[in-house]
Amino acid sequence: MSWVWWAIAAVGLGIVELLTVDFIFLMLALAALCAALASALGAPLIVQVAVFAVVALLLLFLVRPWAKAHLARSTPNVHTNAMSLVGMNAVVTHALEGDNGRVRLDGEIWSARTASGACLPVGTAVTVTSIDGATAIVTANETAPADATCVDAPIHSA
Repeated sequence: MSWVWWAIAAVGLGIVELLTVDFIFLMLALAALCAALASALGAPLIVQVAVFAVVALLLLFLVRPWAKAHLARSTPNVHTNAMSLVGMNAVVTHALEGDNGRVRLDGEIWSARTASGACLPVGTAVTVTSIDGATAIVTANETAPADATCVDAPIHSA
């Protein structure tokens, strides 16, 4: 009847794996299933634990690296959340000067600044180079005119 406990452990470890997606808990869940099989075949507890330990070590050191590499190859450069905004174009809606400024990015208004601290007037086309918390770090797509001022006159659009 101890096979039931191994099966419950395997299910629990499988659920944890769904939350982490690091393949560690998946390998442990598979090892627990092997221990459950050993238990169902009548092996004593010490053999069940040994089966769990040996299978877990083999899976962790032989299968997990291959599985992680395969996952990395099949999903290269997938950016999610804010990181998917890097490389997108935006327009300055409130002049960028120092750490102050706003841009319209992907239909939303974002806090923004330039990496160099340069002044960019309203209406300047920019590209997002990185995201720092809730602030977009941008660079101008073209050189701002020499007579451009950073007076904040926000753009209003429909």
